Amino acid sequence: MRPHSKRYLKAAELVDHNKKYTVAEAVELIPKLGKTKFDQTVNIAIHLGVDPKKADQAIRGSYSLPKGIGQTRKVIVFAEGEPARLATESGADEVGGEELVKKVMGGWTEFDIAIAVPAMMRHVGKLGKVLGPQGKMPSPKSGTVTDNIAQAVKEFKAGKIEYRVDAFGNIHAPVGKLSFPADALQANIEAFMEHIRTVRPPSAKGTYMLKASVAPCMGPGVTLALS
Repeated sequence: MRPHSKRYLKAAELVDHNKKYTVAEAVELIPKLGKTKFDQTVNIAIHLGVDPKKADQAIRGSYSLPKGIGQTRKVIVFAEGEPARLATESGADEVGGEELVKKVMGGWTEFDIAIAVPAMMRHVGKLGKVLGPQGKMPSPKSGTVTDNIAQAVKEFKAGKIEYRVDAFGNIHAPVGKLSFPADALQANIEAFMEHIRTVRPPSAKGTYMLKASVAPCMGPGVTLALS
């Protein structure tokens, strides 16, 4: 494991690792942990009591944070004809059919979100090995396979986020920037946590939300109280 920098270790001294912070306390502390020359993204990690190997517990979806994420994302759309025109008018950064599939198949992945109309999935399905590991594969569960292209493009450009549980039961997602006012960051964190509570699989047994923490992308984590 790569050793932490002196800056990281100094920031870690500000965190009481035996304490579980309220969200309000956490958002007041976080700006002190990520002092760099750029505006760091604040991420949340939630450990869930689910079994990702079971299809009905492999949680995946998308969510529009109430205060956005502080950045515009690069969105591409796999579509042809009228849906392609609507995608372009709605602000998609690149739109195409089979030729765009071939471009991505060749290794081009310089985008954040990929959206597809259902009719294109017979071609886009070939990209599973390329986009799957990066979490960019279009999926109906995440709202990125849809006939409502215009709405999807606008929402994801504005900061709608995708999330999925990993093999260890963790969900990671951005919830804002260090430059956000504390109340805005708090609103995003609380809203996302509540959203994750609402998507609890009926088959999940025992305690559902086991642990949650927030951290700037280059700083130490702050454990949250879950009550």
